[in-house]
Amino acid sequence: MSQPSTPAPGASRPADPRPGGNTGSPWAAGGTVFAGVLLFVDGILGVLKGIAGIASNDVYTSINDYVFKFSVTSWGWIHLILGVILILVGWGILKGATWARGAGVVLASLNLIANFMWLPYTPVWAIVTIAIDVFVIWALCTDRSNPSDLVRSS
Repeated sequence: MSQPSTPAPGASRPADPRPGGNTGSPWAAGGTVFAGVLLFVDGILGVLKGIAGIASNDVYTSINDYVFKFSVTSWGWIHLILGVILILVGWGILKGATWARGAGVVLASLNLIANFMWLPYTPVWAIVTIAIDVFVIWALCTDRSNPSDLVRSS
């Protein structure tokens, strides 16, 4: 009563789980690279937004009664610092650094909150940035592939 070592033709085989195999969505894997690019670009725009706020208080609308009212110069420094850090994390994601994914989720969340509080100053651009941050958080949280696999060898 020996059993054959190979399955009979037409019989289904159990799935072969490969260690380190990609179990995530291909949309999320491609989205991770795009999230790195978006964080990088969002960081550059944050730096520009911050410089504009620091350089002149006349660039943005002044708000009279607002719960989260800071001076435009304070908001400029907040956006400048967040922008520089977003650039570094976006670059880290594009390079495949493991630390950059977690940092990207945290920083995109902080950027989302900052832009929510920034809504009265530039509503359209703040909403666009919030949408970008939501996509970045989704892409970084749903991709289960190895970050080093995303980087193509030259």
